[in-house]
Order: sequence, then C-alpha cells, then structure tokens
Amino acid sequence: MKRDLYIDFAKGLATLSIIFIHTAFWSGQFYSPAEVRVFSLVFDVALFYALSGITSGSNIEKTFYRLLKLQITYMIFVTFLFFLDYFFKVFGLNFFSLEWLKKFYSTFGSKYTIANISNVPQWENLGNWYLHQYTNADTFPVVMGSFWYLKVYFILTVFGVLILKFFPKHINWFIALCVILTLLFNIFPEIYPTGQVGYVAFYLTIFLIGNRMKGKKIPAKIIPLLYGLVAVALVWMFWFYGNEIFYKINRNKFPPKIPYIIWTFFSLVTLFTLYNRVKISSENFVTYIGKNAIFFYFAQGISSSLVYFLVVPLKEYLSWWILMILIYLINVILAFGISAILKKIDGLGWNILEILRKKTAVK
Repeated sequence: MKRDLYIDFAKGLATLSIIFIHTAFWSGQFYSPAEVRVFSLVFDVALFYALSGITSGSNIEKTFYRLLKLQITYMIFVTFLFFLDYFFKVFGLNFFSLEWLKKFYSTFGSKYTIANISNVPQWENLGNWYLHQYTNADTFPVVMGSFWYLKVYFILTVFGVLILKFFPKHINWFIALCVILTLLFNIFPEIYPTGQVGYVAFYLTIFLIGNRMKGKKIPAKIIPLLYGLVAVALVWMFWFYGNEIFYKINRNKFPPKIPYIIWTFFSLVTLFTLYNRVKISSENFVTYIGKNAIFFYFAQGISSSLVYFLVVPLKEYLSWWILMILIYLINVILAFGISAILKKIDGLGWNILEILRKKTAVK
C-alpha cells in the first residue's frame, strides 16, 4: 500500500508547531508577549492524536508491537539523557565548581530550581523515567516538560485498539461516552479526576474521530458550516468566560478543559478538511520530519533547553519578534541535527540489545 505523504506532511507541520510552542513557552517566557504564546497553541498536540487515529487499525498484535518498539526507543533515549545529564554535572563539579553549576542552571529562570547537584548518579530518576514518571532532567528541563504526551499516547492507543478490535460497530458510542465524560468533568470540576483520566477522555475522542475519518473526505458544502461552528464556539467562550480567558488557555490545557478544547477546534477542522483533499506528491523537508517525528520530539526537548543560553544574552539587544524568529530557526536546526544523532544512538541501542539477546538465548 502506497504511503500517504499527507499524513507525514501533517505530522511534520505539527512537529514544527510543537517546536514553536516550546520556543515560545519555555525560553520565550523571557521576552515574548503573552499573545504570541497563546496563539502558538492553535496547532497543538491534539493533531498528533487525530493523526494517530487515522493511521491506526484493529490489529492488536501489530499495535502492541509498535508500542513495544516505541517504549524501547524511549528507554534508549532517556538512558542516553540520564548519562548526558550526569556527566555534565560531574564535569561541572570537577572542572569548575558547585557555584558555577548553580549559575548555569539559573539560566532557566527562577521558577526552575535544582533540588540536588551531586556527582552521585540518581538512579531513581532513570527508573522513574522508564516507568513514565517524568522527574526533571536538570540540564535539559524542557525534555520532561513535554513528555506528558507520551504517557497519554500509550494509554489511549491501548484503549483505542481494543475498542477498534472488539467494538467496531460501537465506535460512535465510545465517542459519545468520551464526550459525555469530558463534559461531566468540566461541568462538575469537583469530580475531575487526577492523573490521566481527563486527558484520555478528551484525546481518545479525537483518536476515535480520526479513525472514523480514515479514507473519507469532508464534503465541500459542509466545510463552511464546520468553520462557522468553530467561530460560534469561540464567540461563546469569550462571552461566557470573559476576554481574560484568552490569556488562560495554557492553564486550561493541563488537563484539557472547555476553553482549551474549543481552542483546538480550528486546527482539528483544518486537519480533517485537508485530509484526502490536499495531495503531497513527493517527499520533502516537512515529510522527512513527519516520518521521524518521534526523534524530533525527543530532540526538540534538548534543543529547546539549549536555546536558553542564546536568549538570555540576546534578549536585551533585539526586538522580541526578531529574537523569536531567530531562536525558532536555530531551535529547528538544532532539533534536526540532534534528531539525526538520536536516530544513530537508537540504532546502536537496538544493536546492543540484539547482541545481548543472542548471547543470553537458551540454545
């Protein structure tokens, strides 16, 4: 079956959007206006869940194998990150000083504090990362700050494939159930659960809708109606919550509440409108990013941490919009290079695991 390059292209654009979001919200907190940070969320992580729904099927074995491969790739990455963070601290303590390290980490801002700087490996952090408890990686704080997506992805993919396999004629009912749960959690916030329940209820809705859209095209006459409904929803949001809700969109993202959910409507409608309508005939820079989205997702956490050290000295000398464009472009270039390195490290990790498997196999 021929690969649909539109999916790769959409993943690539979504990945570039995530890099922009993390540019605006992390190092961008020092110089960018709040309006820019809010508008950066227009094309957000919900797109990945929709695209995952489009590309997912009911084959449990294939899906679980894909998740297992992703888990191992993730574990290889966080192991690399753990030792990178640890050796940097050892380097700083032995060749400079504790005060130098504290000054280094202060670059990330007063909101980010280091609890413990030691030349003793904190193995508990590596164990936490393996099991998706995202304690901070001190040298690269953006990495763990963006990994909440991965845990939710694992959970909803398992639920999603089970629904697709065993309840293929009841998918609409499960969509309705997820919508009802999301509304109940928002109407009665006192029952809004902690953990991942609220995330999964909303993003599983998007996943299942994406799956229902698989191979279909939205009729042209319905498109104006859909965008009209998006506009009505936005007008209602500002009327009901007040204009100040605009500056609180990100607060309503974790976990997703009504204002943020409405904020995602435009991007989702656009994604589904262009699906099976826009044809990408050849591979390009954006489709390459889409094909390697997981490595770019890992890489942007490192690159978005590194650009802090450009922002701090430059923010006093450049206009915010020039600095934003410059830092974003540098972030993309860094993510591109780091993702290539991570891909090599992943291949090396898999080769080591294969050698260990063969050495320990019972003959």
